Amino acid sequence: MSKSFEPRSIATVDDVAREAGVSTATAARALGGYGSVRESTRERVVATAERLGYRPNSLARSMITGSTRTLGVVMSDIENPFFRRSLRGIADTARSQGFEVLLANTDEELDKEETAVRVMTERRVDGLVVCPADGGDRAHLKGVIAAGIPVVLLDRNVAGLQADTVGIDNRKAARLATQHLLDHGHRDIAIVTGGTPAMLERMLRPDMRGVERVSATTVGARAAGFRDAMAAAGVAIRPELISSGGYRREDGEAETARLLALDKPPTAILAFDAMQSLGAFHAISRAGARCPEDVSLLGFDDAEWADVVSPALTVVAQPTYEIGVAACRLLLSRIAGSGGAVAHRRLPTKLIERASVGPRRSPG
Repeated sequence: MSKSFEPRSIATVDDVAREAGVSTATAARALGGYGSVRESTRERVVATAERLGYRPNSLARSMITGSTRTLGVVMSDIENPFFRRSLRGIADTARSQGFEVLLANTDEELDKEETAVRVMTERRVDGLVVCPADGGDRAHLKGVIAAGIPVVLLDRNVAGLQADTVGIDNRKAARLATQHLLDHGHRDIAIVTGGTPAMLERMLRPDMRGVERVSATTVGARAAGFRDAMAAAGVAIRPELISSGGYRREDGEAETARLLALDKPPTAILAFDAMQSLGAFHAISRAGARCPEDVSLLGFDDAEWADVVSPALTVVAQPTYEIGVAACRLLLSRIAGSGGAVAHRRLPTKLIERASVGPRRSPG
């Protein structure tokens, strides 16, 4: 007959203190890393804790020290290679400084973002890195900042929100990408992106009315950069070549299929992120079109697949891992008490030329 399983009791601070021959308060200070404790006593307490299998109560420690040593990370789409790689940069940096990371994925939905932020603040995270969903009210983020919890925005800005941001100069990057297509003779250039039709219309209209607020978003800034390059070249933007789909691969695929079915399809497509680039690539292949002979394709983000497909994809490469590292370092500095004005850190991009962009085809 087998013996019944008896759960092992969990060692407490009182147990460690009794075995080490010190007071409970001294044991708590030695194990929590705060207050004044003689080094020889600290070593004895720590050795005793290890022998007894003691595990610290993080909630109790946070009530004493005011810190849980955890960071909240709220991502808009963890399937997107940009966010996966940025998350790795955040997690590696956090752990190197003794912090752990709690992750939430919002699927680009504002209500999920609001819930994630609320749950993480209830769990007493020391700070938040947030990639905000497009549009909507930002009262939840304003409330967190007002409560004194540091917030760093990753990749995207929010107009009117006094929060640190880390990303790239999206407007400049999109302008240079568009110029690359123009330099290859393309004039019928389409963009495949997310965002709402109204927002894209504001960004692309001749007077660019409302540009300051809309260009705070990543999509808005990239649309503005596209418009800058087209306007400087004296090339009219064809409204039917501007997509307003979602951010998933299937959205990029559907929008590209629509573009290729036009009576006068584009000769080049600029996709605003890796998932939309992948969708566009699939749509071009399924339509039986040749890239770049029939249509050139240029995307944002140098995803793992970008240089192994045929033709290899020309991209605007972002330093995605480094963006995550910079965001985490900025957040940790704020947690440590670093003051000063709101910071907006922009890391450099690089246009990597591959085989998916070629000269505009001759008529007929």
